[in-house]
Amino acid sequence: MLTQYMSQQRLHAVTLLSVAPLAVAQAQSSPFMTGATALQTNILAWLTPIAIILVMALGAMAMANRLSWGWCLGAIVGIAIAFGAPQIVTWVRGMFGV
Repeated sequence: MLTQYMSQQRLHAVTLLSVAPLAVAQAQSSPFMTGATALQTNILAWLTPIAIILVMALGAMAMANRLSWGWCLGAIVGIAIAFGAPQIVTWVRGMFGV
């Protein structure tokens, strides 16, 4: 009887110790960060095919010699900013210690 009680206590302790880090990790994530991450994922999912089509259109315009190179440079910079936004934000936050 006593050994069965001790084994149940051990089982409860192991369960509590394995679940506690998950509860702490969930408590640290805010609803704002969850929504912001989902928004970022959705924007990148929409932006990927648009960027591909843009590069194809710029290539066709360059082949036809109908392209102002300012448009090409703007498209490259825009794609780099759009897809590099998380790294840029991390870099800027690191610069200011936030």
